[in-house]
This record gives sequence, structure tokens and C-alpha cells, in this order.
Amino acid sequence: MPQLVRCQWVRGGDALYLDYHDREWGVPQHDDRVLFEFLILEGAQAGLSWSTILKKREGYRKAFAGFDPAQVVRFGPRDMRRLLADPDIVRNRLKVQSAVVNAAAFLKVQEEFGSFDAYIWRFTGGIPLQNSWKTMRQVPASTPVSDAMSKDLRQRGFKFVGTTIMYAHMQATGMVNDHTVDCFRWKQLRAYGTTRGRDRR
Repeated sequence: MPQLVRCQWVRGGDALYLDYHDREWGVPQHDDRVLFEFLILEGAQAGLSWSTILKKREGYRKAFAGFDPAQVVRFGPRDMRRLLADPDIVRNRLKVQSAVVNAAAFLKVQEEFGSFDAYIWRFTGGIPLQNSWKTMRQVPASTPVSDAMSKDLRQRGFKFVGTTIMYAHMQATGMVNDHTVDCFRWKQLRAYGTTRGRDRR
């Protein structure tokens, strides 16, 4: 059986990294709890590697009430002390505090739009943007879509939602397909949307 070709960024990675690439990265997500999970994880990643965050993912699930924003928003001083002492998450005070702030903003968005899913997917017209990158060097760190998303989220009170973080969020939650064309997942994920994205061949 021929060996599967994957995106360059994941080649040589450990089993956890490979599984994330093969099963999750770029798959459209519409579950609000999953979307909240990636908001917390992408914010925690700032300045760190994604592999570091993946290894702490289970720790985050336990520490942040299974990524339930309705529970996270109620975290008080005792929870903050618990989180900042937890070696299974990134113990950065600003990042930990931002998770609680973002939970409150997340709930307000749900109240206004019916779901966070309905809100966030408006930025791509409700469909995944499909790209056709030949190399990872072509993949942008941000786009006008992530710029607009970041600006709107910040106006709504979210923290750690810069345009680069939000573009990574788009990639992780399948709002954009940034697998390179030689990767086996690229073709599979094209079934989820159209070529409205920056489609370069």
C-alpha cells in the first residue's frame, strides 16, 4: 500500500499530531462546544507550538469543565488559583483569564445569534473556503476574512483573538481548507465546500 502523503507541517510528527491532521484539521465544525474549545486552545497556543497544546488538550478539557462556556463563565478566584497551579495547561495568567472573559462574550453571541456557529460561519458565507496551495509557503498567516473576524470579536469583548489566531481557528475548524494539494486530505475535504477561497493552482 502506498504511503499517505500529508501536509509538510505534520510530516515527522508524533502519533497525536498525525491523528489530529488526519481526522480533525480542516473538518468543518458546527458544534458550539467544539468551537469554544478551539477558541481557548488557539488562544493558549500564542507563542507556543500546536503540538504542545495538543499534548495538553485533555488537561484543558478537565480544567475547563469540558469546554462548557456556561460553566467556565462562573469561574472565580478559587478556580483561577487552581488553573494557575495546573501543570496540564499553559499557566499564563492572561491566557487563563481570557478564557473566562471569552466564555461570557461567547454566551452573549449565542443569545444574539442563536448559536456561536451561526455567528462565526457568516464570515465565510456559511461554507468552507477552498484553497489549492502547492506548498506551505503559500499558506497565509491571516486574510481579510480573519481580519474582519478578529475585529468583530474584539468589539464584542473577546481576548486573544488577533487575526493570526483567528486564521488558525478557521483552519482548525474547517472554515478554510488549507491542506496542500499533495496531501491526501485536501481532496477529501473539498467535498465540504466550493472554491470561494484564494484558489491557486
